[in-house]
Amino acid sequence: MAILRLLLLFLFFFSLSEASTPATLFLPITKDGATHQYVTRIYQGTPLTPFPLVLDLAGQFLWVDCDSGYSSSSYRSVRCRSIQCAAANAQRCGLCFSTPRPGCNNHTCGLSPENTVTGTVTSGELAVDVIALPSAYGSEPGPIATAHHFLFSCAPTPLLAHLASGVRGMAGFGRNRIGLPSQLAAAFNFDRKFAICLPSSTASDGVVFFGNGPYTVVSGIDLLETLQYTPVIVNPLLPDDYFIGVESIKISGKKLSLNASLLSIDDREGTGGTKLGTVVPYSTMESSIYAIFTKAFERAAIAAFNMTRVASVGPFGVCFSSESVDITRTGPSVPTIDLVLQSEMVYWRISGANSMVQVSEDVMCLGFLDGGPNARTSIVVGGFQLENNLVLLDVGASRLGFSSSLLTRQMTCSDFNLRPIRRVSS
Repeated sequence: MAILRLLLLFLFFFSLSEASTPATLFLPITKDGATHQYVTRIYQGTPLTPFPLVLDLAGQFLWVDCDSGYSSSSYRSVRCRSIQCAAANAQRCGLCFSTPRPGCNNHTCGLSPENTVTGTVTSGELAVDVIALPSAYGSEPGPIATAHHFLFSCAPTPLLAHLASGVRGMAGFGRNRIGLPSQLAAAFNFDRKFAICLPSSTASDGVVFFGNGPYTVVSGIDLLETLQYTPVIVNPLLPDDYFIGVESIKISGKKLSLNASLLSIDDREGTGGTKLGTVVPYSTMESSIYAIFTKAFERAAIAAFNMTRVASVGPFGVCFSSESVDITRTGPSVPTIDLVLQSEMVYWRISGANSMVQVSEDVMCLGFLDGGPNARTSIVVGGFQLENNLVLLDVGASRLGFSSSLLTRQMTCSDFNLRPIRRVSS
């Protein structure tokens, strides 16, 4: 029976693909200035309609608001105890007590879509529909690729609270079977890997790639060849999150004296460790780590860089006079921050562009926040620290590749500059 179920699941996912296998799929990413959220756009339904979605690296699946006029002739709710229910690990069967419509049908699989910005969870219907996104061949754009029977969840309109204006839901990139990367990998015969490059401003685009690459910028360089790698660690209680093994932190080359137990994951409680999070605007640290980290940064900034400390500007705890900070091509000239990984030779360097936030004309602040003394995860590497970094998540091989700041190579995420050959009509 187990073998039969695996075969049926394989046949189901294989049937998603309509077109011949493209080299790579991609989606553009924009930064919302009001919320600091990262927004991508998927085309969905029949006729194909643009759906702006907040990108959620640890989200379980794609969910959209179906209450506000979701209209598609190819929409199908998923029946209870079906193959698709098994793929989604759906645990309940739903009923609808009003006129049937997308998001409200009888005897359908139920999921629990979550707004991870607010932590709100609600009930939603599991459904399938068509999605489409552009493809690429190296730095050259390809045709639009279409997948049928893509699994997602409907959700009620209130779940959009505190998301960027105009979005229709969230795109979950989690490690499970119905996360966006896993479904696209199955549909188009890719390895389960994707790469994200977040933009640093509202005026430029970033990109997320699905597939094996290459990830080529307009100058012809394949950035896949420049990455360092570290294992992705599975937190048994947060299986959709992407954790990495930070062994220590250095500021200007000096190792901080931290509680090592906070840097590892407690397998029974799921606490501790370091993860990546795109819905967190700025990196957070457990209070004791934050106190040591900020004190060391301030000491190095004043002693070695002659920076002038000024009053804090919320939510940041450590701020400096902009006049005392030199600007270079990699951002403000400030102490470097190294997240040391599996060895002293493998480290993720955070330079000024990803550590300092310009809060006013006269003040810039260290862009890390106190996560509290009871933080479930000791360190969350937030969106600001990920901007203009190419991050490859190889789900199948459980490893993460990272470039550190592309500014050191005189590049940004907008240098991929990919556009589809033909636009999908809205």
